[in-house]
Amino acid sequence: MKKERMGVGMGLNLLLLVAMVAANILSLYHLSSLRNHSPSSTTPHTDPVPDHLLHQLHTIRATISHLTRIRSATSSSGASSSLPPPPPELLLYSHIGPIASSCSDHPDLLHLYMNYTPFSSCPRDSLSVAEPLLLRGCHPLPRRRCFSPTPPKPLPPSSLPSHPFPSSLPDAAVLWPPTSPCRSFSCLPSHLGFDLKSTESSRFLSARSALDLPLHQLLAIANAAGATPIRLGLDIAGGTGTLAARLKLTLNATLLTTTMNLGAPYSEAAALRGVVPLHAPLQQRLPVHDGAMDLVRTGHAVNRWIPAPALEFLMFDADRVLKAGGLLWVDHFFCKAADLDTVYGPLIARLGYKRIKWAVGNKTDSSGTKYGEVYLTALLQKPIGPPPVAANIVSGIGKA
Repeated sequence: MKKERMGVGMGLNLLLLVAMVAANILSLYHLSSLRNHSPSSTTPHTDPVPDHLLHQLHTIRATISHLTRIRSATSSSGASSSLPPPPPELLLYSHIGPIASSCSDHPDLLHLYMNYTPFSSCPRDSLSVAEPLLLRGCHPLPRRRCFSPTPPKPLPPSSLPSHPFPSSLPDAAVLWPPTSPCRSFSCLPSHLGFDLKSTESSRFLSARSALDLPLHQLLAIANAAGATPIRLGLDIAGGTGTLAARLKLTLNATLLTTTMNLGAPYSEAAALRGVVPLHAPLQQRLPVHDGAMDLVRTGHAVNRWIPAPALEFLMFDADRVLKAGGLLWVDHFFCKAADLDTVYGPLIARLGYKRIKWAVGNKTDSSGTKYGEVYLTALLQKPIGPPPVAANIVSGIGKA
């Protein structure tokens, strides 16, 4: 086996060398032909490059790139004898569609995800492999030719919730992972957002502190600020879709909710409540058209554990999808108190948004006390007209 790998590697190196030499010869030929046909004057020659020469160079460069990828894959497999060869489905997909560059940084997970029997059922544990890939930047995931597992029996219409705040959700609607300690929604901790009858049904309706923004206050502030009517919105890391459900009842508005399951069926719960879950990680570009949203909210998962550059890209992507006059709601963002003034306040100020609400309070749980953390709830309005001048944003950072 080792001799075969050495033979393959030497053959690839030889092919790569021949391709590079051919590319150099063609380039020299092209340069010499330009020099021979150029006039003696100093005016540069502007004759177009022949199409056949461009085609040959493009073909050779594509071949070099392809051989380089194969050689890298061969070298990687030779360096780690325990790594299996790429699944045939992965090799096939790579020829017909692009694969995110970060996918190649995690070949073990990628091989597990793409190692399946075509035209049959997808592996039951595919989500436990897909989400680690998503969180590592492998997005979008390669498409697959297999059938997603579904519950063995269709749910009768009578078991589906007729209200977005039901007393319970049907357990049979979820294919519970084999490794999951829970097999029902009632088993899940209430603080995760699955207690729809009591905990979730009262959210966004009243304020326990200045950090809360109940919907009646949100709508009153938006109306006074001349914000656009809330018809479409996006709830980033919105859990089981409670805000989307509440806005659906209150305004008949459509709010998309980005979710990641991460050990609990958030996406399934949101779908059962009649709201749309977008299975997307925080570092992904929001899958929404520019200037389409009236409201964007960032949930509790958006906090100081996200690196500041990644958070800034997230905020500016929220700006991208917001309409002029739309609202950005930063809900219970937590960070160290010192970093709010030096890092996150200036970061938000760079958007140049009008500040409607800005409330800061101590984070009083054990983690917040240990690290000196604070909560920030902010409601900001995107300006109408051209974006603010960078100099004005920088000068306003100290006031943020």
